[in-house]
Amino acid sequence: MLSFIVLFLLYFPEDKREYIPAAITTVIFFIAAFICFRLIIRASKKQERIDEKRTKKMD
Repeated sequence: MLSFIVLFLLYFPEDKREYIPAAITTVIFFIAAFICFRLIIRASKKQERIDEKRTKKMD
């Protein structure tokens, strides 16, 4: 019974064109993740510069 459930969950289509929407969605999410990553790095560097200015003013 368990092997039937596992085989039911593993579906490999005969027509390989069914993979295209999944591939497009994956690429879109990877691009969005990369953009978010770059935005976080940019905000972090900006905050670091602000903190450096504050520490220089205190000295």
